[in-house]
Amino acid sequence: MSDLTFPKKEKLKSKKLIEQLFAEGKSVSVFPIKLIYLPVQFTEDTRLKAGVTAPKKNFKSAVKRNRIKRLMREGYRHNKHLVFNNREGSFAFLFLYLGKEMPSQSNVKKTMKEVIKRFLDKNTSDIGI
Repeated sequence: MSDLTFPKKEKLKSKKLIEQLFAEGKSVSVFPIKLIYLPVQFTEDTRLKAGVTAPKKNFKSAVKRNRIKRLMREGYRHNKHLVFNNREGSFAFLFLYLGKEMPSQSNVKKTMKEVIKRFLDKNTSDIGI
């Protein structure tokens, strides 16, 4: 499944799973994006669920936070085939934006690709679920 879509079933919405990610998840980061991930089993036929977040502390304006989240979702959508093609098992992903300035679209896409590559490199030695 290498189509460039981000369907509803791949969106991370479960509060319980998000809390579990923060508590037990491992992370990789390439400034200004940090990826927290956790191997999990989903009941649906989904291999990945991903969520994005931008801190209210750094971006008071909801418009700016939403723009950052849109850019991150777009960056993920364009690069998720890297995970689907190179990784077995199911994961929950949460992308955090750590920067303090508004990013450009090209910068977010490039950083997202780096973060995903670093995730794959870090997990080639681990055995997925």
